[in-house]
Amino acid sequence: MGVRRGVWQAGTVTVYTPRRAARVLLVDAAGRVLLLAGHDPARPDHRYWLTPGGGLEPGESPAAAAARELAEETGLRLTPAELGEPVEQERIRFPFGAAYYEQEQQFFLARVAGWEVDTAGLDAVERASITGHRWWPLDELAATTERYYPADLPALLRRALAARPEPAGPPAPPAGSAAPAGSADVGSTAGGAPC
Repeated sequence: MGVRRGVWQAGTVTVYTPRRAARVLLVDAAGRVLLLAGHDPARPDHRYWLTPGGGLEPGESPAAAAARELAEETGLRLTPAELGEPVEQERIRFPFGAAYYEQEQQFFLARVAGWEVDTAGLDAVERASITGHRWWPLDELAATTERYYPADLPALLRRALAARPEPAGPPAPPAGSAAPAGSADVGSTAGGAPC
């Protein structure tokens, strides 16, 4: 018989569904990080910013999931090898929709000179929960009163950038032009919601 994880809340047991995820800290040449504006469809007033990324598919490695999610949510196609090794790992608990999750997630760092986000690849859950995006300067992110995940994102970014202080690659293609998969416009140095 398996053991069910739970936490006592006001006399009830909340059962957390285990989940693995991979997220990408995408940083441009100006040192800004790309965050997606999101909300929980079950709690529309719970709005937040989060890094691109999402859950692993069966048999998928964290780096492969990070690359797939990055392509779906931003249009930027990197290989798992270009993402390299994760820069951070954490375990979190959160509600989303009608479920509660205990998620183990890994973060990968990727640098670009710049990128025009293309959200055409969003799936149905992402379309229902992601409402926009923004490139955030690190100091502005650290000073904002808006909610973002992970809660220690500015510190996480500072640690990741200090550990891998490589410059961004060559300039991005002009706005409106699509970079082919695996294109050389990316200089590689190597995401609470289930998206």
